[in-house]
Amino acid sequence: MTSIGVLAFLFCCICLLDAYADVICMNSSRSQMTDEQRLYKKLMYNYDRNTRPVYNASHSVHVNISISLTQIFDLDEKNQVLTTNIWLDQGWVDEKLRWNPDDYNNLTVLRIPCTNIWLPDIVLYNSAEDYTEGYMEALAMVSYEGQVFWPPIVKFRSTCEIDITYYPFDDQLCKMKFGSWAYDGSQVDVFNTTKGVDLTNFVLNGEWELLSVKSIRHNIRYPCCSEMFPDVTFWIHIKRRTLYYTYNVIIPCVMLSVLTMVGFWIRPESGEKVSLGLTVLLAFSVFMLLIAENMPATSNFVPLIGIYLTTVMSLTSFSVIMAVVTSNINVRGFKEVDLPRWFRKLVIFCAKLNCMKLTYVRDTDCRAKDDEHAKEKYYQMHTTFSNDSGCALIDYENNSTKQKCEMNSKITGHVREVELGSDSWVTREILSRLQLLVDKEEEKERSDLLCKRWMEAAEVIDRCLFWVFIFGTLLSTIILLMVIPTVRPFEHHGPQFAT
Repeated sequence: MTSIGVLAFLFCCICLLDAYADVICMNSSRSQMTDEQRLYKKLMYNYDRNTRPVYNASHSVHVNISISLTQIFDLDEKNQVLTTNIWLDQGWVDEKLRWNPDDYNNLTVLRIPCTNIWLPDIVLYNSAEDYTEGYMEALAMVSYEGQVFWPPIVKFRSTCEIDITYYPFDDQLCKMKFGSWAYDGSQVDVFNTTKGVDLTNFVLNGEWELLSVKSIRHNIRYPCCSEMFPDVTFWIHIKRRTLYYTYNVIIPCVMLSVLTMVGFWIRPESGEKVSLGLTVLLAFSVFMLLIAENMPATSNFVPLIGIYLTTVMSLTSFSVIMAVVTSNINVRGFKEVDLPRWFRKLVIFCAKLNCMKLTYVRDTDCRAKDDEHAKEKYYQMHTTFSNDSGCALIDYENNSTKQKCEMNSKITGHVREVELGSDSWVTREILSRLQLLVDKEEEKERSDLLCKRWMEAAEVIDRCLFWVFIFGTLLSTIILLMVIPTVRPFEHHGPQFAT
């Protein structure tokens, strides 16, 4: 029995020594833990990140939302998507994350991995990206009063209704709507902060100019639920920089319009007028296709630059049609058809407007007087011969009579010789032959006169159309590219911002 008691006593002593060693090890390890470790273990002890951080279930968690806009990457007009890079600042009170700073050497702020604490399910309602990626796993800054601040860096792709009516002189108003997806306002209530939007770290964009950013809080009841769901909507007002489009689209279009104007200085009988007009029209079509590639396929808006190109293309098409018309007018004289009365009056009126002096196209009364005067002179030449020269003073539409006078003088001399040495029938034969020659000369002069009249009429009409094209091009350029972009109203859905 004595040996058994000794053995039991030794076993008890060994157990006591082991327990004492364990206590010593625990005290030594506890003395090696930092204040943040001790605080983190205390806060995470029995902490559940899947439940709201309020002890009273009737209370809601107030989440303050603000953004720090750092960059506008792109605005895709065709897909109507705005890509931005922001810091999504979120702040709320976690009642389970509080401590006394005196117990931890005045430690007031602790950084905790965001995956270990409760986070509000704030999402971008009008996101054009999938929601599987989530936010950046940034550290959450927790104060001793339970204030949690979590600022992840996020690249958002949000939908934006694009109004391209005044493209490329347009400005767009895009919204970013943030709110809780699962919690209603009685559980998680979101608010916009008083500081608004931070633009301290904003990087300028080469295509878009940032005019303003505003935040507005809404409280909306959706058809799915009877509760109110609050949200914070940020309105981003941006304006397109027009220097790129001015140098690459507008100035080339104006230069092409000038080429079309130069085409009016080509003579109507030249076929190069139509070729030049068709070449310019083809160049405008290329510009139209380039612009259409970047525009959304919508029938709600028509871009201003598209209206301008369509207008200039219409004027160019009109110039090509008028070039064909003036060419047709120019060759009508070869059909030996005189100008109609109404067309003659139109040509005379257009000539007066353009301060052009007409040489061949005259009024009907003036032409009748000239014809009667010519017939009278011809009758005098046909019936009488002057003793000295035998010259018939005929003026055929301002043609020179010097050569005719010389020819008639020679003819008269021959006739005199024939009259002195021949019978009367020889004289009559010579006169008949002379009459035939004079008739042919008159017919040739008449044909030339008709051709010159139609050619002169074509020049007058072409000059008048030239001024019409100039006024049309200048008027459309000034109104569409200068007046409308300056005085246009800013019409967008959402709040109205002063630029």
